[in-house]
Order: sequence, then structure tokens, then C-alpha cells
Amino acid sequence: MNFLRDLSLPAFTAGFVAVLVGFTSSVAIVFQAATALGATPAQISSWMWALGLGMGLCSALPSLVLKKPVMVAWSTPGAAVLATAAVTGGFTLAQATGAFIVCALLMIAAGATGAFERVMDRIPMPIASALLAGVLARFGMDAFLAAKSALPLVLVMLAVYLVGRRAWPRYAVPGVLAAGTAFAAAQGQLQLGGVAFTLTTPVFVMPEFTLAAAISLALPLFVVTMASQNLPGVAAIRAAGYRLPISKLITMTGVATLVLAPFGGYALNLSAITAAICMGPEAHEDPDKRYTAAVSCGLIYVVIGLFGAAVTGVLTAFPRELVVAVAGLALLGSIGGGLAVAVKDEQRREAALITFLVTLSGLTLWGIGSAFWGVVAGALALAVQSWRRA
Repeated sequence: MNFLRDLSLPAFTAGFVAVLVGFTSSVAIVFQAATALGATPAQISSWMWALGLGMGLCSALPSLVLKKPVMVAWSTPGAAVLATAAVTGGFTLAQATGAFIVCALLMIAAGATGAFERVMDRIPMPIASALLAGVLARFGMDAFLAAKSALPLVLVMLAVYLVGRRAWPRYAVPGVLAAGTAFAAAQGQLQLGGVAFTLTTPVFVMPEFTLAAAISLALPLFVVTMASQNLPGVAAIRAAGYRLPISKLITMTGVATLVLAPFGGYALNLSAITAAICMGPEAHEDPDKRYTAAVSCGLIYVVIGLFGAAVTGVLTAFPRELVVAVAGLALLGSIGGGLAVAVKDEQRREAALITFLVTLSGLTLWGIGSAFWGVVAGALALAVQSWRRA
């Protein structure tokens, strides 16, 4: 089987790190959203089942077919929107489920018509690269900010990374993860007690469609998912040099959301942060074999879906500082590559820098994250500069 022949330890490690970062950085927000909507513990586990299987199958299967890395994640800003709207609007879980279905239909329309891909085709590569660098740079900063609370751990991981990049560059990130885990275990910082592996039973929720939920939940969920998640997701794909059928992938995430919505799959989208981990040179020196990292990530997601909260408990047992440090170090290559492309063209350098800084700032207006506003600011700057030259 080509997959097993192409698979390597760095690729599998990249997939595991992507899962580790994706879950531990935002699973609490998903739990908060489900709880705010009145979900029971069984229904929250069902959310993990739906999201795990959705992300896993939508990542692994297209990657195997296309032999290119396809990374799908849940909508983190979408979960934040749900948590906020649920508290202020008093929506039931059934009404929210109806909103998930409406959002899924909008995503299918955006993909099937090719409208979203046409918008992405009009974004210059320096702007897209600056957008990606801005999204990822925060994780790079957090890696070193973690030294405030866990200086010895971060120093050990940084030392292993620097030595590894010189002595065994392909295995630098696996070495960082192994060293960080061993150090944390020696310090008694891994909380693995009480984790029981049991299969999760999905819970079906009959959707209820209301105009209020469509306006207050479905539309904001669709907008933030497309602007704050799919936008940088496509930028990550193109910055890594891959040409993927974007419209078909957007449609696929919409269909998966539609099928899984009654079980808690509120919104699936293309990933940016975890995609950069699996699409970068640290995953595999051969770009044609990096798809194995995405497949590995997808298979781990499926296991998480099947075992739900139990596997989530294992992933969240890692210290926060270890997670942010390994993520930041694993993304250094992607951050540097994005910045290099962003500033290469002197005529577009200033607009690219504006995109980078606005995206890095974390600016949020009307519930829409900084990734969208970074592109808007960069596009306006580029338009003004082009008009001035004309």
C-alpha cells in the first residue's frame, strides 16, 4: 500500500502534533458552546463523536485519493459565536441544530457555485502569505511566552529543536515532542489518571427551524467559518504550493456538516494552523509524501470520535506550555516561508505587512476575526498603491 510505504515517523508525528494542538487549544470552547445550548454529558460526547469522525474522514479520505494533504477542522470561532449567542438568545439545542443545518446548506452553496474560490483567486499571493504568517505568528509568540510559567520545559524543548535542526532535521519536531513529554512526565505534569476508554454513543437531536436561530446562529456561524477559518485555510494550502479543488473541498465540508449536524457536528472547515503543521517541510522533506501526515491526523481524529471524551482527556493531559511550545516550534518554518513570500515583491511589500500586522493583532469586529480584516486592510492598501502608481 502506497500510504504505508510513504509514511514516516516525522509525518506521523506531524499528524499527532496537529491533533494535539487542534484539540487542546479549543476543545474547551466547544464544550462551552454545547453546555450553553443545554447539552447533556451524553450529547457533549456525541459532539466529540460527530466532530472527530467528520474531521477525520474529511481529512484522511481526500488526502488518500488526491495524494495531497487535505486538513479539515472544526470552526473554533464558530464555537465561540454559538457560546455567546446561546447565552444571550436563549436558544435550545434543537433550534441550534436547525441552525447548523442552515449553515451547512450555505457552505454547500458557497462551494458548489465556486463563489468562494473565485474570491480567493483574486487575492494576490503576497497578501495570502502575509495572512498565513499573521495567523501562525501568534502560535510562535506563544511558544516563547510559555517560558513565563514553564521556563525549564521550554528551554529543554528549544535546545532539542536547535540541536535537532542541525543534527537530524527530519526528526527535530518528533524529538521536541518526545523531550517535552519526558520532561513533563518526570515533573509529574502529565495528568493521565482516571481515563477510561469506552466507545461513544451518538445522540440524535431532532432539528427545529426558527427564523431567530437562522439569523442569530446560522448566519454568524457561516460568516465566521468562511472568513476566519476557510480563508486562512486556503491561504495555507496555496502558500505550501499545493493546488487543490477548493470548491469541491468546501462543498465536502458542507455536506459533512449537514449529515453530522443532528449529532453535534456544528461546522467543519478547511484548517490553517494544523494544515501548516502537516504541509510544512517538517512533516516530510518530499512534498508529494506529506499527504501521509494529513492521513495520520485524520485517522487519529477518527479514533477520538469513536472514543469521544476519553481520548480528549488524554490529549488535554499534556501541559498547556508543552502544547504551545511544540506548536510554535513546529510552525517556525511555515511562518518564515510565509513572511519571505510576503515581502519578496517590493511593490506589494507594504500591503503585505499591513495584512500581517492586522491579522497578528487579533482584531475582532462584529464577531469576525482578524484573518478577514487583515485581508481587507491589505487589499485596500494595495488598491491605494496601485491607484497612486496609475
